[in-house]
Amino acid sequence: MPKPRWIVFAVLISLFASILLVNGLVQGEFTQDGATASTSQTDQVPGEALEGGPIIQTDGTTTTTVSVPDKQIVLTFDDGPNPDYTPEILEVLQKYDVPATFFMIGSQIAEYPDVVKEVAESGNEIGIHTFTHPELSGTSEWRRTVEMEETQLALAGAAGVTSVIFRPPYSSTVAALDNNNWAVMQDMGERGYLTVVNNLDSRDWEADVTVDDIVDAVTPDDGSGAILLFHDGGGDRSLTVEALERVIPALKAAGYTFTTVAATSGMDTVNPAATTNERLLGSGIVGAVQIAENVSIWFTVLLLVFGVLTVARLLMMLVLGRRHARRARSGHVWGPAYTEPVTVVVPAYNEKECIADTVRSLAASTHPIRIIVVDDGSTDGTAEIAESLGYRNVTVIWQPNSGKPAALNTGIAAADTEVVVMMDGDTVFEPDTVRHLVQPFADHRVGAVAGNAKIANRTGMIALWQHIEYVVGFSIDRRAHDVMGCMATVPGAVGAFRTAALKQVDGLSDDTLAEDTDLTIAIVRAGWRVVYEEQARAWTEAPRTVSQLWRQRYRWSYGTMQAMWKHRGALVEKGSFGRRGLLNLALFQTLMPLLSPLIDVFLIYGLLFLDPVETIVAWLAMLATQILSTAYAFRLDKESLKPLWRVPIQQFVYRQLMYLVLIQSTLAAVGGIRLGWQKLQRAGGLSALLGSRAS
Repeated sequence: MPKPRWIVFAVLISLFASILLVNGLVQGEFTQDGATASTSQTDQVPGEALEGGPIIQTDGTTTTTVSVPDKQIVLTFDDGPNPDYTPEILEVLQKYDVPATFFMIGSQIAEYPDVVKEVAESGNEIGIHTFTHPELSGTSEWRRTVEMEETQLALAGAAGVTSVIFRPPYSSTVAALDNNNWAVMQDMGERGYLTVVNNLDSRDWEADVTVDDIVDAVTPDDGSGAILLFHDGGGDRSLTVEALERVIPALKAAGYTFTTVAATSGMDTVNPAATTNERLLGSGIVGAVQIAENVSIWFTVLLLVFGVLTVARLLMMLVLGRRHARRARSGHVWGPAYTEPVTVVVPAYNEKECIADTVRSLAASTHPIRIIVVDDGSTDGTAEIAESLGYRNVTVIWQPNSGKPAALNTGIAAADTEVVVMMDGDTVFEPDTVRHLVQPFADHRVGAVAGNAKIANRTGMIALWQHIEYVVGFSIDRRAHDVMGCMATVPGAVGAFRTAALKQVDGLSDDTLAEDTDLTIAIVRAGWRVVYEEQARAWTEAPRTVSQLWRQRYRWSYGTMQAMWKHRGALVEKGSFGRRGLLNLALFQTLMPLLSPLIDVFLIYGLLFLDPVETIVAWLAMLATQILSTAYAFRLDKESLKPLWRVPIQQFVYRQLMYLVLIQSTLAAVGGIRLGWQKLQRAGGLSALLGSRAS
């Protein structure tokens, strides 16, 4: 049974997808594609329809048409309402005291209910023009039902009325009726609608039309009555407004009067009052569309802001990373070579597969070291293995299981050197790792040094994805954090600390699961400099399965959140960490990844409802940027570029896994759940792996 937090997550994602779906149905480009299913066949169209008026009532058996009497005009407007042009048209109508009929699109009604209400309260008629403006002859009966009923409900919610008149999208004059048009009219007649087409089309929708063209197109030349077709939506209708200012007074001067569809058809009204139930349901539709539109707008803005910030941060990190790399290549030295002995503390809990390789790698160190293995209550013989190796500079300390921070503090307390190196019990060092790692301590301002952790078992997609992540994280991020003076984490796998700095911050704390991040932030806040040494390489075994990876990253992510909260006071302190490091963790390692599921849903939304080409191009541009930056990180770290072909695949699997871990961590943090020192299953044999890589 799914855990409650995942049910909440699924509900939130489904709600967001539903909101985008509503907005897509209202705004999506697919809804108004302009395609018509015309045919030249008219054998099914009754003669009385082809010869009759533009107001048609048919049930498939009996057909009645109504024409507008001579010297009378019915003004009609399609594709609205529009928040800009409909009010301007209403002003012209009010100026000349003439009524009009507005055939409205349901999605537009729901989006601009105030404009609809203004149209109705001004004494004008409102007709149905479907909800999304499809060509109805090519749609199913179910789609037609939805198009009409949803529009009626939207109208009821916006203006408190319904409508009995209908105009098909892409319709024309009676003379242009064909079998397809007639089938739609029959269907609508059976549903109780009067179909209203037109006598004269203003053609105000054409791209190169002028005001003179519009005026000429809607001016009757024989004194007969007519239904005139204009548009108040669907594009720039400023020319329509200008043309009305000329058409209405000109027709009045020619003796024409203006009437309505209801008056022409002999009805009291075409907009009977909606029932209470219709108003309630309609208000729900209008509200849903309003919410969907606002959410879509705000999320688009948020996505744009975060996109700009992400690109800006990436460029800055690349520049700073390059600066750090140049510093190293220029022969930069921290001072006289640091040759003093150091203590290496190895906390170990059930590390029988790896501890021998770890200790042997340290024994080969080119820098003088003392090794302290702190066995934290292992039950698999880890301590015995370490002791059996027989190295004179190795001390094994036994203690009851107390957690990794306690094990490290035990080792620190037993150290008698100025510098303490910390590593994990499942990690191996190169012979020169410690020597490179401690050189920055020649500068008395340096309190800690982060080494360069590497993935040893680079076989299998999961391990290679972690390899890519490690290279980018160390080769770019830590270089940049070094330059900015806001290093957030000295990795537990390979890090060195000045004993004075450790004492100043009271060693490691068990307040968080990310004891390395907690310790690093404390040291930076205490005024010490924390730097990165890329030549100090340590090799570790990456989780091989999804479940192992999940447990590891869950602990890291949860612990990082705990550390951020613990050190939130840095935001108001002097120093660079609060303004740079903590904000970087909050924005780019927490908040933005939490938005990733919504971004994925928005990508699907873009493919379905927006321009799919633009959506794909934008996604490919971001992917290309990521690949190029990853390639640069690999070059800086002198790594082979062969794994880079896996980066695109990473976007569809690994990325989703990481943000799901982050979501679980966030929900756990909010719920105050405590986690213990989680032990991953190791295969061991790191020395053999490294040996095969060297060969």
